[in-house]
Amino acid sequence: MSKIFIFGHKKPDTDSVMASISLSYLKNQLGENTKAYVLGDLNEESKFALNYFNVKEPKYLNDVKLQIKDVNYHKNCVGDQHNSIYDSYNYMTKNEITGLPIVNNDKKFIGMVSIKDIAKELIKGDFDYLKTSYKNIIKTIEGQEILKFDDEISGNILVASYRSTSFIENVELNQNTILIVGDRHSIIEYAVNSGIKLIILTNSGYIKDEHLEIARKNKVNIIKTNFNTFHVSKTIALCNYINTIITNKDIICFDENDYLNDFIEISNKVKHTNYPIVDKQNKCLGLLRLSDISEKSKKKIILVDHNEPEQSVDGIDEAEILEVIDHHKIGNINTNTPINFRNMAVGSTNTIIYQLYQEKNIDIPKDIAGLMLSGILSDTLLLNSPTTTNKDRITVEKLSALLNIDYKKYGIEMLKAGTTLEGKTKEEILYNDFKVFNIENKKIGIGQIFTMNPNEILNEIDDYIKLIETITKNKNYYIIGLFITDILTNGSYIIYNNSSKSILENSFNIDVLKQGQYIKGCISRKKQIIPNIIDEIEK
Repeated sequence: MSKIFIFGHKKPDTDSVMASISLSYLKNQLGENTKAYVLGDLNEESKFALNYFNVKEPKYLNDVKLQIKDVNYHKNCVGDQHNSIYDSYNYMTKNEITGLPIVNNDKKFIGMVSIKDIAKELIKGDFDYLKTSYKNIIKTIEGQEILKFDDEISGNILVASYRSTSFIENVELNQNTILIVGDRHSIIEYAVNSGIKLIILTNSGYIKDEHLEIARKNKVNIIKTNFNTFHVSKTIALCNYINTIITNKDIICFDENDYLNDFIEISNKVKHTNYPIVDKQNKCLGLLRLSDISEKSKKKIILVDHNEPEQSVDGIDEAEILEVIDHHKIGNINTNTPINFRNMAVGSTNTIIYQLYQEKNIDIPKDIAGLMLSGILSDTLLLNSPTTTNKDRITVEKLSALLNIDYKKYGIEMLKAGTTLEGKTKEEILYNDFKVFNIENKKIGIGQIFTMNPNEILNEIDDYIKLIETITKNKNYYIIGLFITDILTNGSYIIYNNSSKSILENSFNIDVLKQGQYIKGCISRKKQIIPNIIDEIEK
């Protein structure tokens, strides 16, 4: 069963983080294989909640782009360097491939061999020398073991094609000689007395007992075959180790984790057919052909607390979206097939997930209940946000009772932990909870920071204005707004790019908007800030 990735938006807040974890637990209880991830650094509020309920932080997910490991390439399709050319050729034809990665004894990649390389060897190869194993020769010429003293056989190949007396008088034999001969007893006697490396006896020829005795004494290897001398002499070169003809120059290898698009781009340039797949230790995992990329398995994902590609993981267009659970406006996300889409007008994604637990009749463990409670309290500002619904309030009551916890006391501690700005740069504060929207082809960026001391930011307002103007220009934003939400007064101060002043004035019904102006009752980006800006832009 393939793994399903569950995650929230790129700037993870407490609701999205806790929703990912709580939904993953529910799905796994229902028999699915899921794992929760985050798309960015966790804020202090989320860390507080996870530590409080003793839950590990989800792992970071960089992207869901298609990788080579998502392609049905020829896994474990490799050849051992000590296999014969003959065996390697048969392996390639059986698997309908034209190239084969060759590995050493440690499965490390050492080179490639292709059908063309084998054909070239048969036409232009060294037919006078053999380097292989005894068993490779047995297998290739369908031989029978008569005498064996060496596992590895190497030497110069001779065929006893002369008249016996001419051969004995004119041909010098030594321990590096490999002789192909029929039942020509005088030549065989000469060969065993010379202590040659190997005798290949063709046509199932007979060898005398006294010659066998000399061969044993001189450690001469002997193989018998039914093939005739011509057949053996024609095929003996195929017994060679495959590593005698491998290519190890100008070979392009890929890692399983490399992106498929990068592979396609490179392969279109170099025009190779076969590419070895190796890991970081150079261990060969198999072979990828350009034709293999049509068979791929997209990563399966579930989105929580968002449904717009701009806010989601990189490579989302290369993944398969199975489900969306969200409480925001419906964006411009597209899918190729119908999916489960649960979108409700509530204050928190975790309120929806709590309802899913009830529908599936799955018990909620206390640590998961604590995370869900944290997500709801965070997104509703302790149930004070205008987005808060009765469903949120009821869910908080149920979870608080399960945990036997004072949610107000816990919530204040959590929000307080999340409002600390200590050690953060101005850019980190702006991007702490920053969401990007595309409205009428205009790029809008809205950051929101919750605090109990807004003066920490407002005292340095000129620096924030300068930062916002720089980002607006460099990244082509139409509007950037940083809303500093005062938890104690239930309102927000706004810092913005100057070119958006008139739009923001109309959006919030302000005659003359000033940098750092306080907007009473404005605390919800989802229900107050973004809808007002959308309405004004669409006018």
